Amino acid sequence: MTDVLLAVGTRKGLFIGRRRHGDWELSGPHFPAQAVYSLGIDTRRATPRLLAGADSAHWGPSVFHSDDLGETWHEPARPAVKYPTDTGTSLERVWQLHPAGPAAPDVVYAGTEPGGLFRSEDGGETFELVRALWDHPSREQWVPGGGGLAVHTVVTDPRDADAVTVAVSAAGVFRTRDGGASWAPSNKGVKAVFLPDQHPEFGQCVHKIAQDPVNRDRLYLQNHWGVYRSDDAGATWTDIGSGLPSDFGFAVAAHPRTGDVAYLFPITADIDRVPAEHRCRVYRTADAGRSWEPLSAGLPHEDHYGTVLRDALSVDDSDPAGVYFGNRNGEVYASADDGDSWQQLASHLPDVLCVRAAAVT
Repeated sequence: MTDVLLAVGTRKGLFIGRRRHGDWELSGPHFPAQAVYSLGIDTRRATPRLLAGADSAHWGPSVFHSDDLGETWHEPARPAVKYPTDTGTSLERVWQLHPAGPAAPDVVYAGTEPGGLFRSEDGGETFELVRALWDHPSREQWVPGGGGLAVHTVVTDPRDADAVTVAVSAAGVFRTRDGGASWAPSNKGVKAVFLPDQHPEFGQCVHKIAQDPVNRDRLYLQNHWGVYRSDDAGATWTDIGSGLPSDFGFAVAAHPRTGDVAYLFPITADIDRVPAEHRCRVYRTADAGRSWEPLSAGLPHEDHYGTVLRDALSVDDSDPAGVYFGNRNGEVYASADDGDSWQQLASHLPDVLCVRAAAVT
């Protein structure tokens, strides 16, 4: 069985799990008393680089990195992510740390609150604001979501380093095809059920996007009400929520190798944000959203109230794939067989904010 590194960001620190020869060990917390809202595992290096966006109530937010699988951590002497003075704002939180693909070695993107995208060319040690998105003509009309105005999702195309898709809460999906020089909203077909005009050009509350590993133009989107698929890299979207107990949720993840396979964790909403029907179940599609099946073998069968947040569902690149999720009850679950069966790795942690996993040697 492949060795795996599992990083779990919580409200009060980072926990690191290692699976060696099939057995799991969990250590931590790193960054005690700091909320870890974002994690990245950069597997383009001989030894993967871990990236963590931690937020201290005293010192504020910062980006740390580790080149020894979490044994030690480095924080730059100067803030890695900092808004230029002329923007008139400051960093509230780093919501996303996304290593770009092999077409852009050492490029890492950081999505932040208040609604900014930053780009690093040195593996996440220093970042610069992507001005064209910050200065987008629609920005003055962007409205914060429940968690703030955040660039919380970044998707890069391994075929084209200049193609980047981001999701902004609550402004919707924006795409660039020229390396960030210009951006266009890409929300055609996605509803904003809370607005008088439910099909605006922008203003949707997109919760998460995942990219298919085989058809890179296929994207899966979990919306604030609604599950969608795009077959044209986000230009248009089709509803695929039929067959789910609820089409509200925060998280979506795609299988790392097999096309048309994606995972969701449906949640009741809006005012009762707990697992749909009070059941702890991951839903999987094997046909790009035409049908869905619940996965619950090994998960709790009694009433359950652990909400899974947008970055707390993840996959690794093992074969078969590992699938992982953590919830606001402080529980972490893992599957080593594409989601067919599950085991509990941790309980009574602080509420889980994000999860990342990767096969390591």
